Amino acid sequence: MYNLIQRVMLNLTKEEVNNFALKKNVYLSDEELDFTYNFVKKNWEQVIKNPSLLNLDRYKNQFSSDNFTKITKLFNEYSAKYQAFLK
Repeated sequence: MYNLIQRVMLNLTKEEVNNFALKKNVYLSDEELDFTYNFVKKNWEQVIKNPSLLNLDRYKNQFSSDNFTKITKLFNEYSAKYQAFLK
């Protein structure tokens, strides 16, 4: 599973991040999109290894309050759904 995720992450584009966000009704500003894309590209391995160490509140000021609420909800939802596959 790790190799599959690694291949996806190596080829991930900013447009794909934005399209995923839009599908989830998260409308990112250019700055929010830049931050999200760079964060995901840089930190994906640590996040999937131990998502409980990620303190999303540290990044609250990077997003509008509405987007931060939606992103937190999505992160928690996807972590619960896929964590068993990442062990």
